[in-house]
Amino acid sequence: MTHYDLLVLGGGSGGVAAARRAASYGARVALVEAGRLGGTCVNVGCVPKKIMWSAASVAEAIHDAAGYGFDATLTAFDWARLKGARDEYVEFLNGVYLRNLESEGVTVVDGFGRFVDAHTLEVNGARLSGEHVLVATGGRPRTSDVAGAELGITSDGFFDLDERPAKVALIGGGYVAVEFAGIFRALGSEVVVIIRHDQLFRGLDATISGELFQSMEASGIRIAQHREVVRVERASPGNLSLVLTDGTRCDGIDTLVWAIGRVPNTGGFGLETAGVTLDSDGHVVVDDFQNTNVPGLYAVGDVTGKIALTPVAIAAGRRLSDRLFGNEPDARLDYENVPTVVFSHPPIGTVGLSELDARARYGDGVKVYLRRFTNLYHALTTRKPKTTVKLITVGAEERIVGIHVIGLAADELIQGFAVALCMGATKADLDRTVAIHPTAAEELVTLR
Repeated sequence: MTHYDLLVLGGGSGGVAAARRAASYGARVALVEAGRLGGTCVNVGCVPKKIMWSAASVAEAIHDAAGYGFDATLTAFDWARLKGARDEYVEFLNGVYLRNLESEGVTVVDGFGRFVDAHTLEVNGARLSGEHVLVATGGRPRTSDVAGAELGITSDGFFDLDERPAKVALIGGGYVAVEFAGIFRALGSEVVVIIRHDQLFRGLDATISGELFQSMEASGIRIAQHREVVRVERASPGNLSLVLTDGTRCDGIDTLVWAIGRVPNTGGFGLETAGVTLDSDGHVVVDDFQNTNVPGLYAVGDVTGKIALTPVAIAAGRRLSDRLFGNEPDARLDYENVPTVVFSHPPIGTVGLSELDARARYGDGVKVYLRRFTNLYHALTTRKPKTTVKLITVGAEERIVGIHVIGLAADELIQGFAVALCMGATKADLDRTVAIHPTAAEELVTLR
């Protein structure tokens, strides 16, 4: 049996980050992964999704071109060609991940690992042990149990599509649903989104969520509120019919995408043999330092049920290795004020508290600044999606506790403003900053 300082189960963002950081400190590290390196993000998540989002943005730009004097029309789009190029790039990244791990001295074991005790994994008939063991097995799309659910696909299946569907139904109102809806619509599909409640992205600031709803409808996406699918029927080959809770039907669907959340990958790894405590949803329970209930056994990323974002898993994995091997005993990830982007059309950037959460925490001490406008880019286009910026402050000093943006370039501008929020910036700090004109970002430093 081979012994390591750190044994990592899972080759996604969190596991790879922890392994490389530990190896940089001189630790002897092995990483076990049965699938493609990079996990969800690289293979069926962030990276290929952003490529598809960029393709959709190009399609929108072609439509906008006439307003700027270009004689350009979108006469054809080759989905299969895009898919081929995208898949090649993902395969390239798989190789980059492998080379980076090997260059750091990490032993990569290709196989399915299963615990035989708290510090030992069995892989391909061999046993590996670790002084420290990290579970970073990620998550997978949740599937529905309604009749005929198997006729649909999940986000994983989206990346297997060989051609653009003519009519798509997406079930759900979170990241996957709104991002895929924008992609499909911009690339020419007819799209319907079916949600159980009255708004999209219920955890998002209500102002931004409402603006997203309006923008999606303005683009031609139909949003069916207060409804769920109770049955899926195959009307004919490639033609599905959805029966909804109110008795109505959604007919002529050739692609159904279930976007109803994700579940942790905790089954089949022998975690019960290791004695690891799971919560009621199957997530590995960890404390603020990523410790499980078993000494020397840790977990990071989506498998823990904390914020399910790639940069969060990476940061948590690196800080864990800093603590275990880098002589930083207090190193841990602060899960407060994590910025995030929704690659909808238009994109959303957000960090900190929503207005609702801020008022629940601080009451009457909350003051909100808001501006809604048309980005200068759209001065000459027929499309007129709005940009909205929202600043949420607390107390007499107006300390900033929330920044929310929807509109062109929101995905890029939020990172810098997130730094300001995390440093404790006040409204006066933004006011003292000279605006860059003409930009959308300047609106955040000129709010009144």
